[in-house]
Amino acid sequence: MSEFKVTGKVEKILPVVKGTTKAGADWQKVEFVIKTDDEYNNLYCFEIFGDEKVEAFNKFTKLNDMVDVKFNVKCNEWKDKFYTSLAAWSVFKAEAAEAFEPVSALEPNSDIDIPF
Repeated sequence: MSEFKVTGKVEKILPVVKGTTKAGADWQKVEFVIKTDDEYNNLYCFEIFGDEKVEAFNKFTKLNDMVDVKFNVKCNEWKDKFYTSLAAWSVFKAEAAEAFEPVSALEPNSDIDIPF
């Protein structure tokens, strides 16, 4: 799986979304938008899945923070439609990245059973 990294300013943090899997397990995710210095195509909307990951992100990340985001591109099919998302698994304050002080370290989690 390819890994990508982008640096930008947190423009928006969306409300936490919660649901239940087909197997009956609860899940939650948070989405956030960063804006890079690129001239074109400079907005990225990431999602973070999992209770602990969402809590860590919300605790340490604020609007207007400069962050480095490591992520994977995921695509899921549901009812003959395809959904592509940017799954963030590591978020660091940009100025702290060199000092290895994580804002939140998020492990990739592909075991989450969502409805699509």
